[in-house]
Amino acid sequence: MNFLKAEWKNLALFNYEVDAEILEKYLPAGTEIDIWNNKCYVSLVGFMFKNTKVLGLKVPFHVDFEEVNLRFYVKRFENGEWKRGVVFIKEIVPKKAITFIANTLYQEHYETQKMRHEIIENKNTNTFVYQWKTDKKWNTIQLETANVLKEIEVDSEAEFITEHYFGYTKIDEETTFEYEVQHPRWEQLEVLNHNIEIDFEKIYGNDFRFLQDAKPTSVFLAKGSKITVKNKRKLQSIPFLEEMY
Repeated sequence: MNFLKAEWKNLALFNYEVDAEILEKYLPAGTEIDIWNNKCYVSLVGFMFKNTKVLGLKVPFHVDFEEVNLRFYVKRFENGEWKRGVVFIKEIVPKKAITFIANTLYQEHYETQKMRHEIIENKNTNTFVYQWKTDKKWNTIQLETANVLKEIEVDSEAEFITEHYFGYTKIDEETTFEYEVQHPRWEQLEVLNHNIEIDFEKIYGNDFRFLQDAKPTSVFLAKGSKITVKNKRKLQSIPFLEEMY
């Protein structure tokens, strides 16, 4: 059954190489860190939700809105194949009802903040801006792109960042929620310039304060598409039982 249908549009992805040990305490049971070219990533992602339907219904004033999230990448081996997914550290949206539904039903880590965005389209370039307010201060991610769509190359870093089709949520040390996200392969716009003005420690805590002075390993703009989020599935790990003599 489908939990949510929407469009994810204009995904600004700022990707940082990090020490995998930082993420261990956030790792859901049954998953492991997903690595690309010996690199472990976290990504700061800003994008637009459009035409959002929850359980087939459009909720008034909750159809189009911004989201900014901090996430990392995991994989899970099941039925002879790897499932590739993401884990969210925090997801920021401007709608309290969205936060309530996601945190209550999916036990995600949503937070409600005042948000705004801007898209400036010129002849040869586009500028995308996502902002959210924390303690009376606006945080900003901004990037300028060319306006010609390009394919995301197979086996590229951009493919690794964008081609994860499951979400995993750590409920406790033994329990994980899994949900599938369906969407077609995305295209991208070449990023020409970018800017970040964020208080990482205040928003994401001491574990991620080091991002304040870190430079992104890469920055992408994915155009996005229609998406479908399937209902969650509970994964229960089985504790190791010692042999009885």
